Amino acid sequence: MFHTRAVCFSKSSQLLYAGSGAEGGCRRERRVQLAVAAASPKDYILLMIYHPPFERDRRRLLRRPRFRAIPVRTLVPNVITLLALCAGLTAIRLSVEDRLEWALAAIVFAAMLDGIDGRVARMLKGTSRFGAELDSLADFVNFGVAPALILYFWGLHELKSAGWIAALTFAICAALRLARFNVMIEDPDRPAWAGNYFVGVPAPAGAITVLLPIYVQFLGLPHSDFVVPVSFLYTLAIAFLMVSRLPVLSGKRVGKRVSPELVLPLFVAIVLFFVLLISYPWEVLTIGTIIYLATLPFGWFSYREALRKTAAAATATGAPATVAGAGEGTQPSPPLAAEPPTERPTRLN
Repeated sequence: MFHTRAVCFSKSSQLLYAGSGAEGGCRRERRVQLAVAAASPKDYILLMIYHPPFERDRRRLLRRPRFRAIPVRTLVPNVITLLALCAGLTAIRLSVEDRLEWALAAIVFAAMLDGIDGRVARMLKGTSRFGAELDSLADFVNFGVAPALILYFWGLHELKSAGWIAALTFAICAALRLARFNVMIEDPDRPAWAGNYFVGVPAPAGAITVLLPIYVQFLGLPHSDFVVPVSFLYTLAIAFLMVSRLPVLSGKRVGKRVSPELVLPLFVAIVLFFVLLISYPWEVLTIGTIIYLATLPFGWFSYREALRKTAAAATATGAPATVAGAGEGTQPSPPLAAEPPTERPTRLN
């Protein structure tokens, strides 16, 4: 058996051997080691076991990747969205158990949470792509599936397959409405003022308004034979408004700043609204739904006015360019920059 006095140290992919002589002795001993390795594979294998050449690379591959810590402020909006999702799922269970009053209360609570989660995310600077996708999926369950099932278990089941088709159509239109919103919000050609409008009735408002027949019944209206067919047509109408191109005022850019004189009246109005909602829920929801449906034409007129101002501004901006081009001795030609404004209203409307 060949015994060596060399000690192997690994550093920067080099093997250093300490022998009994000077530097020349180390080189001679290194040649001996190579000769022994060539002659005796057994000793070479033992050396590889105790000093594996790729040990550092293996440890680097087995090391767990370190993820960046997530700030707590980004979790708060997602928690609010999950609470809204829990409310929507609970509403489905309550509708199956024929407890429609609490099911409607859960839908209203989910709509309130949906209205504040985005604002909380922007206030805390905790917006994320994950939160946006989670909010979209939660809205489909809360304001698409849950209201459709509530209406079906309430009275649309009396129409059998026709009632189920109406409920199914409403849920599908809610999904299409949310998908279109996710696509249009990333449109780079969208003007800044277009953020004041929704394209079609938003999903939370559609869920609250489509439940109007149940509000009216809880007010004391007798359940006549014509109620269910009218509810069938009304459900299809709200579903059509959700996927339509109707401009609807969003209100997202209203209320960011409040003047000092309106702080106390605003507090009183908010408290009064919640007191009335708790004391007279069906009256408040019925009146609110009717007022919301009545204000939809005003959003369309406001959008057309903003569109007209944008077209006029684009025309005024393009006129000097045409005159300047003709004054330079060139042949007047229609400017290329004037074409997009003429096509933009058709695409956005």
